[in-house]
Amino acid sequence: MTDTGEFTIPPAVATLLDTSATRLAARFAATFSPETVRECLDDSYIVLAATARVHTHLYVLAERFAAERLSATITANSEAATGKPEILFVCVHNAGRSQMAAALLDHHGAGRVVVRSAGSAPVDSVNPAVVAALAELDLDVSKEFPKPLTDEVVRASDVVITMGCGDACPIYPGKRYLNWELDDPAGKDLEAARRIRDDIDARVKSLLEELLG
Repeated sequence: MTDTGEFTIPPAVATLLDTSATRLAARFAATFSPETVRECLDDSYIVLAATARVHTHLYVLAERFAAERLSATITANSEAATGKPEILFVCVHNAGRSQMAAALLDHHGAGRVVVRSAGSAPVDSVNPAVVAALAELDLDVSKEFPKPLTDEVVRASDVVITMGCGDACPIYPGKRYLNWELDDPAGKDLEAARRIRDDIDARVKSLLEELLG
């Protein structure tokens, strides 16, 4: 078994992660060593496994999460501007408000912004009412998954928008921090999720107009 501190990755999973690591190492070869890529991938698997109820295909999500973290690290360490505002939405579980905001901003931004979301205490899946409310706008977040808040995604962001997660988000000079007071859709029905969705949609459109003019 692969030993990663207190958590041990089972041999079958380690073999699957070998393939993921090869793909990621090729994708990020210009910036990271294969060892760094594998370390990030293993860590991504471990933090997702901490909250996942089903681990069958968790290695797939770990590869996606690691790719996001590696891309964010490149952005954070780059002196060259991307030309696109980078926005991070953070809520407690990354299962409701932040997922809604990220999906809506990505949709309205149409490639003009880079959008990420995370949770200070992520759960194992996106709120079904949130998935349904966004599906009504033809936005599919059924394949999204809650991700933990990591240092690299904060450092890569120009604007960090928190939603009820208190002081969990690290503060870096030069970043713009906003806090949106929003109802939490956790435990609420579809009608409540729609109201929260529409509130977020109005805020997102206003933010986009401010960012892009």
